[in-house]
Amino acid sequence: MIVRMWEARAEPYGFADLITWVCETALPEFEHDPLHLSSEVFSSTDHRVVVISKWRSSPRSLPDPPPTLVARPPHAWDFTQVDR
Repeated sequence: MIVRMWEARAEPYGFADLITWVCETALPEFEHDPLHLSSEVFSSTDHRVVVISKWRSSPRSLPDPPPTLVARPPHAWDFTQVDR
């Protein structure tokens, strides 16, 4: 399993709109992908939105958000579970 963490910092005026875009536009694009297992969306008090998505393999990227909603381009990292 691969876990992809996607993070974007919203413009303060665009925070609610960025969350709406993630939930209603970005995530539905791949939620029916057979490799997609699950996704969770988190927000912070400093206007960050984080999506944690779990994949069987080959994670797909979220599309680019509308540039007027973000303070900088989003970042993404892939992780695999550590056996301990």
